[in-house]
Amino acid sequence: MKVTFKIWRQENSKTKGELKSYFVDGITEDMSLLEALDHLNEKLVLKGESVIAYDYDCREGICGQCGVFINGRAHGPHDNITTCQLHMRSFKDNDTIIIEPWRAKAFPIVKDLIVDRSAFDRIIEHGGYISAKTGTAPEANAILIPKEVSDKAMDAAACIGCGACVATCKNSSAALFTAAKLNHLNRLPQGKAEQHQRVREMTWQMKEEGFGSCTFTGACEVECPEGISITNIAELNARNILSNLLG
Repeated sequence: MKVTFKIWRQENSKTKGELKSYFVDGITEDMSLLEALDHLNEKLVLKGESVIAYDYDCREGICGQCGVFINGRAHGPHDNITTCQLHMRSFKDNDTIIIEPWRAKAFPIVKDLIVDRSAFDRIIEHGGYISAKTGTAPEANAILIPKEVSDKAMDAAACIGCGACVATCKNSSAALFTAAKLNHLNRLPQGKAEQHQRVREMTWQMKEEGFGSCTFTGACEVECPEGISITNIAELNARNILSNLLG
């Protein structure tokens, strides 16, 4: 299988970047896209050229590190997958595949396809946890939680923090990410004690990081690899109003 990769190359956030073309053969349809990039980098090393920098960790679709735009869509042409789960059989022989980093002011480019997503970490640091000491894990049925509540909490907890919601939003909003992290904790009994403080501080930090406002277009939900619903954003807005009223 032969393809042409058009990949964004940029030394850092302060330098000018450009798309550069690479013709690659010897690719099999069973390779993941990241394995195909590994194959390309091996060829670049042999030529004495600078390898392409890109993020990855688990390569199992759970770490959220591998996010890039592929042919204009976050994570590639399929719904509900991460970049590392995308295989070359999704493309045709002699295809041109355009790969670009996330585009958002709050995600400055580190190099090539790697962006700095530490803004997400700082949002979590402002309340995305439970500070109460709960000791060892209790017996599963010791805390009674209605199934509907626990299901919704776990659905929100599925967020892997990849940043696709920000990258695909026309406003670069982090509302879906923040809402998922908030609602996961605020729906559970252990998170109730700090729920209002958590809402105020995490939404404040989200704005401080330079993320845009949500206009509820739904693009984030479409491109989220975990299929997290924008109803989480509606719930976040309601919680935010209540928290501000309660001071």
